[in-house]
Amino acid sequence: MSINIGIIGGAGYTGGELIRLLIRHPEVTFSFIHSRSNAGKPVHTIHQDLLGETGLVFTDDHTALEKGTTDVVFLCLGHGESKKFLASAVIADKVKIIDLANDFRLAAQSVSGNRKFVYGLPELNRDEIKAAKNIANPGCFATAIQLGLLPLAKAGLLADIYTTGITGSTGAGQSLAATSHFSWRANNIQAYKTLTHQHLGEIGESLLQLQPVNDVDVHFVPWRGDFTRGIFISSTLHCNESLEVMYQLFETYYKEHPFTTVSREPIFLKQVVNTNKAVIQLEKAGSKLVVHSAIDNLVKGASGQAIQNMNLVCGLPEITGLKLKANYF
Repeated sequence: MSINIGIIGGAGYTGGELIRLLIRHPEVTFSFIHSRSNAGKPVHTIHQDLLGETGLVFTDDHTALEKGTTDVVFLCLGHGESKKFLASAVIADKVKIIDLANDFRLAAQSVSGNRKFVYGLPELNRDEIKAAKNIANPGCFATAIQLGLLPLAKAGLLADIYTTGITGSTGAGQSLAATSHFSWRANNIQAYKTLTHQHLGEIGESLLQLQPVNDVDVHFVPWRGDFTRGIFISSTLHCNESLEVMYQLFETYYKEHPFTTVSREPIFLKQVVNTNKAVIQLEKAGSKLVVHSAIDNLVKGASGQAIQNMNLVCGLPEITGLKLKANYF
């Protein structure tokens, strides 16, 4: 099969990552890549690593959505902008939408017109995603934290969770800010949005989906890191079960999920950078369990997971176009 795809907001980090992955996807052809500010420019003039890889050109025309000649459109817009775009654009009913912003992730905000969005974490909602037409792609921190907690929620073992996580500079988007500039990031780290991060809402709803009885509180402190890509999470919680029992719980949960691997050895970022993988490791001291999880924020945390969702929505094998090599050295 051939899937005609469009991208709205193709000039940013997530748009660029989508293009890099999709030009090698065996079942994809490009309908258009939209960018008002770059219309008429070759894609490689903005995403310069694509020089010699593609002759695609940015456009400000997205009438293919109204005509229905595009099968799937990815929205790579700033938070709050997807909702505005859908309110103003004319999109044929047959066009499937995958939104990479946070506009439709929460249940109370999951409807736009006659479109109902499904939360697109395959390790939680794979069957629902397969039957859906509209997907709200999870946040990057939310993905990494949830993958470390879903098996515990299914077993009803969650209560108070204390989580720290560090992310690379690409998590802040492409627009320059004081805290994303190289001279600020180099040899520097900083906590931010302590206990108030915007991804906590979607995390809470997902955990409640698996563990509806006990109250679950996630106390999250995110950190800005001195590197470009990747997220590393450590979540600490009370647990009376043995480490072996916990490993069996995690290995059983993720047995049928191709991108999440449970390791009994220490994990680190270079195992996942430039891949759609998530790796998880457990440690235990006394009655405290620590779950470490790592992903690439732009791939499994954004564009790669969006393609994983596209594969599921379009009836393709989940791994199609996503068997990627880690950037180890």
